[in-house]
Amino acid sequence: MSSRFAARSIALPLLAVLTLPGCSAINPLCSSTRPVPALTSIAPTSVTEAQVKGTFILNLTGSHFVGASVVVINKVQVTTDVTSSTTIKATVGPADVGAAGAYGVWVNTPAGNSGNLGCSSGGSSGQATLTVTVK
Repeated sequence: MSSRFAARSIALPLLAVLTLPGCSAINPLCSSTRPVPALTSIAPTSVTEAQVKGTFILNLTGSHFVGASVVVINKVQVTTDVTSSTTIKATVGPADVGAAGAYGVWVNTPAGNSGNLGCSSGGSSGQATLTVTVK
């Protein structure tokens, strides 16, 4: 009877660790996952068509940015420089936002090597809007 109890006392915590969502200190199998990025703001939020004829730098602030994180504008990945876990600089040009309008901007972090053991990895931030105006 004590061996059955011992097997249960090991199996239940192991099952709990394998089924926990997300990466946490409780789940030791999540050591190589990447966090989901969080986007707080972009600057500038508005540019003119004239500014877009060349290239300009779009600054993004937030949290959980990693070296593999990329900036996406309307489903197009742009040149990205992750300067810290809270700031990213994106180089935006006419191929990315070529006309007046509102463009969705977000940060995407591809999944890491979690081995799919109940760990979440990577993902997309919430979206901000970049407005291109006629002037």
